[in-house]
Amino acid sequence: MTTLPKKRVLIVEDDAEIRSSFVLIVNSSEKFTVVNAYGSCEEAIKHLHHDKPDYVLMDIELPGMNGIQGTRIIKDKSPSTEIIMVTVYEDNEQVYDALKAGATGYITKSSNHLELLSALEEISRGGAPMSSKIARMVIDNFHINPNSPLTKRETEILQLISEGKTYTQISEQLFISKETSKTHIKNIYSKLQVNSKSEALARAAQDKLI
Repeated sequence: MTTLPKKRVLIVEDDAEIRSSFVLIVNSSEKFTVVNAYGSCEEAIKHLHHDKPDYVLMDIELPGMNGIQGTRIIKDKSPSTEIIMVTVYEDNEQVYDALKAGATGYITKSSNHLELLSALEEISRGGAPMSSKIARMVIDNFHINPNSPLTKRETEILQLISEGKTYTQISEQLFISKETSKTHIKNIYSKLQVNSKSEALARAAQDKLI
């Protein structure tokens, strides 16, 4: 009976203790082997052509280049490499930035030995492993309120405000004048019966408007 070659796993994690424990966990499996473990994306990218990983376990907060930027570059250089983000963060923006950058899965550092291996198993079967809290967050994001009082353009502008964009950046991104963007924002405040950006964003989160 022919034994299938083990899938090659690369680990990018700046905490030496966590990095070592990931190496031990992955190497304890009969299906996966760690080809290398680095403390930075820069090192991982430099040796990517030599390591040829099938999968990468990628931290987000790293010295120098962060894991989301690193994911984007690795996917560009090696599109077939699948990347699972392993992080302490479970907030919307980090999740979506990681998925947009090309990550296939997203699990938390609190995941135990079995959860980590099961995430690799799932990705090897074509799945997209996510902790239940993150999966719920992704699903909730699809449930935008169909009865929103805002127009499509106003919703778009509110989304850009939530990303921290200025009036100038909003007008440039949407190809509208600064005055037009200000008028839209005034209308948003009026419809939501709020007086500030923070109130508008709180209302948007409460009523699932973005």
